[in-house]
Amino acid sequence: METKTAKLLDGKAYSLKIYEQLTIAIAVLQSIVGRPPGLAVLMVGDNPASAAYVRNKERACKSVGIASFNRHFPAETSFTELEEVIHSLNSDERVDGILVQLPLPAHLDSVALLHLIAPDKDVDGLHPLNLGRLMRGEPGLRSCTPAGVMRLLQEYSIPLEGKQAVVLGRSILVGKPMSMMLLEANATVTMAHSRTQNLPDITRNADILIAAVGIPELITAEMVKKGAVVVDVGINRINSENGKSRLIGDVNFDQVATVADFLTPVPGGIGPMTVAMLLENTVNSYQSTVNSEQ
Repeated sequence: METKTAKLLDGKAYSLKIYEQLTIAIAVLQSIVGRPPGLAVLMVGDNPASAAYVRNKERACKSVGIASFNRHFPAETSFTELEEVIHSLNSDERVDGILVQLPLPAHLDSVALLHLIAPDKDVDGLHPLNLGRLMRGEPGLRSCTPAGVMRLLQEYSIPLEGKQAVVLGRSILVGKPMSMMLLEANATVTMAHSRTQNLPDITRNADILIAAVGIPELITAEMVKKGAVVVDVGINRINSENGKSRLIGDVNFDQVATVADFLTPVPGGIGPMTVAMLLENTVNSYQSTVNSEQ
C-alpha cells in the first residue's frame, strides 16, 4: 500500500508571487509620490538569529523597491535613546513602516517601545490600536505571521467557514491574532497552550491545526485528524549530530505528512510569508499616504 504524502503549502513560492505584485504596485505609486516606500527596522544587540532575519528583510525590500532605513544599536543602548529614534522615524515622511526586531536585551521594555510606534507605521501590527482594529474587524495593519497563514490558506483555496480550527499557542505575536483572523473567516476556533490538558484529544478534532508554541516536533501523527490542514509556525534551531545547526518546526513533518492533506514545510512555509506580509503592510501604509494627499 502506497504511503500517503500531504500536499505542501509552499510559502516560499507564493511569497515570490506577492513580491512580483508589490514590485508592480510600487512602480506605479512611485511615479505619483516621487519617492519609494520606506521601511525602518531597529535592531539592538547581536542576536545571530535576529541579524539573519534583518538581512533577509533588507534583501526582500531591495528586491521589490522598498528603501531600507535600518538602524543597528549596541546591546547597552538605553530606552531613552531608542525612544528618540522612534519619534524621529514617526515624523520622517520617507518612512512608511517601523519595526523593532525582537527579542530585545533584557533591560529594555519591548512593549513600551512598541507602543511608541505611530499606529499607521506599525507594520508588525502589534500596536494596541491595530490589535483593537483586528478585534473589531476594522481595517488596519495586521500581524504579519498570522496574516501570512491566512493568505497561504486562501492561495490554496482551503475553506475555513464552519471548520474546526485549533490554534496551539497564545502569544500576542501569533496565537491571539491568529485566532481572531480565523474567527473573522467564520471558523470555529479553539485555543490551546502549554497548560492545556489532554492536548491530543483537542488537536485530533481540528480540521485546521496551527502550531505556534516553539516546541520542536511536538505535533506527531497521533495528534492529527486524518485529512487535516496543518500549518507549522514554529522555527526551532537545533544542532545535528554532525555539529551543524538546522531549522525544524513544531510539527514532526515526516510523521504528520502521512495523515494530513496539507502541510507547511519548515523552512519554506510560513517564514517567507511573514516577510511578504511585512512588505505588503509597508506598501499599504505607503498607499494610505498617497490617498491622504489626493
